[in-house]
Amino acid sequence: MAFPHRPDAPELPDFSMLKRLARDQLIYLLEQQHEVDKLYKVENKPALSSNEQLCFLVRPRIKNMRYVASLVNADKLAGRTRKYKVIFSPQKFHACEMVLEEEGVFGDVSCDEWAFSLLPLDVDLLSMELPEFFRDYFLEGDQRWINTVAQALHLLSTLYGPFPNCYGIGRCSKMSYELWRKLEEEEDGETKGRRPEIGHIFLLDRDVDFVTALCSQVVYEGLVDDTFRIKCGSVDFGPEVTSSDRSLKVLLNAEDKVFSEIRNEHFSNVFGFLSQKARNLQAQYDRRRGMDIKQMKNFVSQELKGLKQEHRLLSVHIGACESIMKKKTKQDFQELIKTEHALLEGFNIRESTSYIEEHIDRQVSPIESLRLMCLLSITENGLIPKDYRSLKTQYLQSYGPEHLLTFSNLRRAGLLTEQAPGDTLTAVESKVSKLVTDKAAGKITDAFSSLAKKSNFRALSKKLNLIPRVDGEYDLKVPRDMAYVFSGAYVPLSCRLIEQVLERRSWQGLDEVVRLLNCGELAFTDMTKEDKASSESLRLILVVFLGGCTFSEISALRFLGREKGYRFIFLTTAVTNSARLMEAMSEVKA
Repeated sequence: MAFPHRPDAPELPDFSMLKRLARDQLIYLLEQQHEVDKLYKVENKPALSSNEQLCFLVRPRIKNMRYVASLVNADKLAGRTRKYKVIFSPQKFHACEMVLEEEGVFGDVSCDEWAFSLLPLDVDLLSMELPEFFRDYFLEGDQRWINTVAQALHLLSTLYGPFPNCYGIGRCSKMSYELWRKLEEEEDGETKGRRPEIGHIFLLDRDVDFVTALCSQVVYEGLVDDTFRIKCGSVDFGPEVTSSDRSLKVLLNAEDKVFSEIRNEHFSNVFGFLSQKARNLQAQYDRRRGMDIKQMKNFVSQELKGLKQEHRLLSVHIGACESIMKKKTKQDFQELIKTEHALLEGFNIRESTSYIEEHIDRQVSPIESLRLMCLLSITENGLIPKDYRSLKTQYLQSYGPEHLLTFSNLRRAGLLTEQAPGDTLTAVESKVSKLVTDKAAGKITDAFSSLAKKSNFRALSKKLNLIPRVDGEYDLKVPRDMAYVFSGAYVPLSCRLIEQVLERRSWQGLDEVVRLLNCGELAFTDMTKEDKASSESLRLILVVFLGGCTFSEISALRFLGREKGYRFIFLTTAVTNSARLMEAMSEVKA
């Protein structure tokens, strides 16, 4: 069931050194605290006891600084003398120090920075664990995290050698790339002469492909994330999964042998695999019956512990599957998926709009309703004014007027927009263009473009064949392309872009696609040190998602790697899904 990589597939780099580097730096920062104690003693001042030292390990956020300042000021009022240290991770911002100064405690607090920006969640997945990146950049336009991204890329190139081929698309990607290159030029000696371990690197902005992130996930790992929320590589399974009165925290990575075999599978295949696994496990247990004493001793010492561990994990994942099925049945999941597929394909739009209205009126979920509205808007290049006003009014009446600012955020981010009057001319344009030559059609298109914006998702879908045409039913047990991660209905746009660029070794030939993505000047290709790269490293690809990536995209690219002989490594600002995307835009906190 798991994706078996081809025998010639390259080995993944060892990311354990990233953890060691981060640990050593933190230890050094904490040891500095003790160095200050020694200074106190040298000056014949009493050293502070352990309960008189406070060390804060925080994200560089204004609210965190106000909290620290309130504690320091409270200590001053109470006459307590303490030593305070604030360690910012992953970087220190001047604005945070300004807050401490405004609150009158800057002189009492020492500040440091812990550049822990890369957390290995799995053998092929690195996360910066910056869920705030998406809202900060794509809504607020805050560019402060770009330096963190550039520093992370610089660290990777320092540890694993230069990247011979670099491709990117999106404004954030281009800025991160340019800043990273400046860092490389300043410290050129660190990577000079090194043989590359990773042959290609892709940088993609999340707003290049909102559609994929807004779709319901149906691969097992994605469904677990949508249902239970995977946080920092682990998930809390409640009593409904564990069949006991206690919750269980489970680490989800390649070390879980059961999970590693089902994580990328379509959910419809998972139960059959788990049932077969349970039967095989029982057969292994039954082998004990005919054993003599020596064989039993070997069995207990060598196999029993592993079988018990596998049995426990199997029980957990069966419980998770049962819980997912119960929850999704209550939500009429099949009808929801059918509506999403209709929106992706551009069929039955009126029926889909009615489904969304019913979803809102039944008050199923404010986040789910917003997600469906955004999916409708992006696939249709904005809602017609009548539908926009109607859906917005119904939503505010159903869930409350406090959501009004959320609609403003969604509009600013381009997730939920209203068509301008000229947008409807695209249908007329397409009819006219059929009656004239290509050259004349191009002129007509240019004329119309000043009045209307083309329905880019539809055009992109057609150009990149995102909606596969399948004769008969799509076989999810033996998938033929990346569309299996959405039940055969849709190939993730971000993954298709990577596939196409790898085939062409640049963005050449994709000019029309780049134009439709509104990234004409924001797509770049840098091929420099390929002569130093081995054939093995050229099949190792680092994909950087700025603004978050979904488990569906990860599964799709793992499938592509298996088919083409590549190995993909993923670096993301955070793992995301449709709910997290909507919550980041929402002004109403749950």
